[in-house]
Amino acid sequence: MTQLDRRPSDDRQAPALPADLDARSLARWTWRQLTSMRTALVLLLLLALAAIPGSVIPQEDIDSLAVAQWRDNHPRLAPIWDRLDLFAVYGSVWFSAIYILLMVSLVGCIVPRLFVYARAIGARPPRAPRHLSRLPDSTSYTTDEAPDVVLARAEKVVRRRHFRVERAEGADAVAAERGYLREAGNLVFHFAVIVVLVGVATGSLFGYKGGVILLNGDDYGFSNNLTQYDDFAPGSLFDPAVMEPFTFTITDFDVEWMTEGRRAGQARKFVAHLDYKTDKDAPTQQYDLKVNHPLSIGDTDIFLIGHGYAPVITIRDGEGNVTKSGPAVFLPTNGQTFESFGVIKAPFAEPTQIGLEGTFYPTFQLGRDADGNLSMPSSAFGNAIDPLVSLQVWTGDIGVDDGSASSVYVLDKARATRLTKADGQPFRMDLRPGETVTLPDDLGSVTFEGLERWNKIQISRTPGKLVALGGMVVALLGLLGSLFVRPRRLWVRARRQDDGTTLVEVARLDRSSGSDPESGRAELAGIVAGLQINQQRSKEEDRS
Repeated sequence: MTQLDRRPSDDRQAPALPADLDARSLARWTWRQLTSMRTALVLLLLLALAAIPGSVIPQEDIDSLAVAQWRDNHPRLAPIWDRLDLFAVYGSVWFSAIYILLMVSLVGCIVPRLFVYARAIGARPPRAPRHLSRLPDSTSYTTDEAPDVVLARAEKVVRRRHFRVERAEGADAVAAERGYLREAGNLVFHFAVIVVLVGVATGSLFGYKGGVILLNGDDYGFSNNLTQYDDFAPGSLFDPAVMEPFTFTITDFDVEWMTEGRRAGQARKFVAHLDYKTDKDAPTQQYDLKVNHPLSIGDTDIFLIGHGYAPVITIRDGEGNVTKSGPAVFLPTNGQTFESFGVIKAPFAEPTQIGLEGTFYPTFQLGRDADGNLSMPSSAFGNAIDPLVSLQVWTGDIGVDDGSASSVYVLDKARATRLTKADGQPFRMDLRPGETVTLPDDLGSVTFEGLERWNKIQISRTPGKLVALGGMVVALLGLLGSLFVRPRRLWVRARRQDDGTTLVEVARLDRSSGSDPESGRAELAGIVAGLQINQQRSKEEDRS
């Protein structure tokens, strides 16, 4: 084991755990186990496994609506998931515990190694072995020159090849070594890992992430304060005072639809045109917000992550009064055809509350099965070519009078009654823009006025992202150095023989595994050739 591969505690075996181990020895034993590379690798694997539920199960801080829908669809599993914090994986106690243990393990494991690496970088090349001919790459030749002359020339030849050279006073050999950047690469990589973890932790503690669904048009806008967000996930040490006071509106929205191929009907390119101000007294500016092209204001990034339709519905109650009118956000259930689900509530309708629930079809179609019979309705295309909204009606208590919080995307039907036709079938309205349906029992009417668009905007502030990014770049550079730099040692020995000639031995040792033998022999031959060429030049100069 070389000095580079050892850590200070490698000289001492970690003691076993006897029953009579005192508290100090137990703490030392526990620390050594925690700061071993084996433990760090296990914790890194556990962290990767712990992140899987956050990718599979919807998260509260990313899409609270998806969480609400998941709860409705899995009423038995939801309480168990809540106890395990699976709807907020990255903020859970068990995920934080793994993260903190990994951080401690890496620091305790890497910091001692940093000093070992630093000492190895400053170390001088080792002296020549006694028998150079036993090394895998070695050669020799004889010359009439004095050993000191050969060794002086060897120093120059080897230095030109960027070797670090060492020749002790009175020694009969020159020692050289290169490839120290491999150790420096290891040093940089291990340190950069800690920097990345610190950057990620800083963003999680001091940053925030929020989302809002914003209707398009000058009548709708967003101000960056807590009351404007649909969902908001702050860090543990988040301070609202750091939020930039910007405002923006979506003035227009353009989308390009695919018309051919298997993905026909899917949105290929979309852009939201923003008017924004960095503060209330700043001039209005424009920005075209696209996917993966966020708008940055200060340390805050604004992302476009989705879009959809908002049918404009007007509900008149039994007394003829308009009790609800405006666009209602319908959420896509099919990302290709934009078939969407939505809820509309009219809690102040008379003589009873009215709740509408149904599906919006941008391009309505009735397909046919293999027998030619009409099948379930669907949307043939994501673009609104033949829009239709299909709604069922619920009356009575729709869950808005008890004062508890309720989602605008969920209709509480526990105490409500579904409206039915005379034959007992559910009463359903199929409306195209401009159409009106009168509700039975003098409950009023519903009108599909038109169609508007909405965009899902994500707003995040991650103060440690540049630190994490810089750490990743540095780690990559260090990793490249440790992978592609080949550390190797070289010795040139010159000794006078009994016959008056000088025996010159040249040997090379590649310290990296998987090295190319051909390149090693070529380098050795080049050094020998350099020595002999310089010897020939020296003779020619002496003759002249």
